[in-house]
Amino acid sequence: MTATPYNRGNQPTTRALGFLLLDHFTMISLASAIEPLRMANQLSGKELYRWHTLSLDGKAVSASDGIQVNPDASIQDHPSHDTLIVCGGVNITRSYTRQHLQWLQLQARKGITLGAICTGSYVLGAAGVLDNYECSIHWETISTLKEAFPKINTTNRVFTHDRDRLTCTGGVAPMDMMLSLIQRQHGHALAGAISEMFMYERIRSTEDQQRIPLRHMLGTAQPKLVEIVMLMEANLEEPIGLDELASYVDVSRRQLERLFQKYLDCSPSRYYLKLRLNRAHQLLKQTSMSIIEVAAACGFVSTPHFSKSYREFFGVPPRDARHVVQRHQSQALTGKLNGIGLEHREFAANAMLALSEAQAEPTYGSVAVN
Repeated sequence: MTATPYNRGNQPTTRALGFLLLDHFTMISLASAIEPLRMANQLSGKELYRWHTLSLDGKAVSASDGIQVNPDASIQDHPSHDTLIVCGGVNITRSYTRQHLQWLQLQARKGITLGAICTGSYVLGAAGVLDNYECSIHWETISTLKEAFPKINTTNRVFTHDRDRLTCTGGVAPMDMMLSLIQRQHGHALAGAISEMFMYERIRSTEDQQRIPLRHMLGTAQPKLVEIVMLMEANLEEPIGLDELASYVDVSRRQLERLFQKYLDCSPSRYYLKLRLNRAHQLLKQTSMSIIEVAAACGFVSTPHFSKSYREFFGVPPRDARHVVQRHQSQALTGKLNGIGLEHREFAANAMLALSEAQAEPTYGSVAVN
C-alpha cells in the first residue's frame, strides 16, 4: 500500500464509542468491533476514534470463553460517548437487568446512537429502543427476538444501519459494520486500507445476508433445495404442505423427496419437523413462554402431539428440558466467581495509548482522511 501524506493541519473530529459488556459476551465480536477503530487511528495518524468498555457496576465481566475483562468504568461513572454498543453473547435473555434497560432508555433519550453486536440486539429490544427499527442479530436468536418483540423489523443482514441504530450479527461481522461506519465518516481509502491491514478480503455491505448453516453447506449448488428450506424456516408456525412447497419452486413431489434424501439424508417432512422442534428447543431455553404457546408458535396443533414429538427427538419431554436448563443455570450462578472490584480511577485513554505505541509502525499516518 502506497503511503499518502497526511495533512497535519486537518483536525478531524474525534468520535467516542462505549462498549457495554454483558455477562458471557463474545470476545471475537468485541475485538472485531474495536480493532478497526484502532487501525483507523494508526493509519490516519490521528485520534479519529476513542473507545471505552463499561459494565453495570464497573466490576470484571466474564466473556463466553471464560476470560475476564476489567471494564474502564461503570454505567453510572463513564466517559462521554457518541455511540453506545451493547455486546452480547451466550444466554442473552439472562444476561441483563432492569438497570441495564433503564440506562439504555436514558441513552436513547439523550440522543446517543445505539448499537449491538452478536446477540446484543435482544437487550436493545427489551429496552424498547428498537421498536420500528430494522435490526440484525445472530441467526441463532432471530426466532426468539421475533417472538419477544414483534415491533422490531428483524432482518437476515450481516449488519444493519437504520438511522441512529447500528446492529450486527456475531463472529467477525462487527468488523464489517465498523468498516462501513469508518467508510461513511472518513472515506473509502481509509476503510480499504484497514481491510488490507487485517487481510480482510472483502468488506460486506448492508445488502449482504448472514449465511444460514444449510446455505453455508450447499453454497449455490442446489438453489431449489435452499429455497425450499428457506420457505420452511419462514413458515414454522403454519407449516406448508409438501405438495405446495414443491409447486413453489417448480419441482415434483418425487424430485423434492430425492433432493432431501440425497443432500440432507432425510425426508422433507422429517427435516421440516426438525426445524420446528429446534425452534421449540430455543424458545424453551430462551423465553418464559408456556409449553402450549411454544407448541402453537412451532406449528403443532396439539400439546400432546408436540410433547410426543419433542420427547422422541430430544429424549426428554419439553417440561423436563426446561427444568434441566434452569437447574444448570442455577448451578452456574451458584458457582460463579465474584467480580473483581476495581478501584476508583480516572478513565485511561485507551485510544491515545494505542496510537502512541503505533507511531513506530511503518503504516503510521499513511492514509489521509477528509
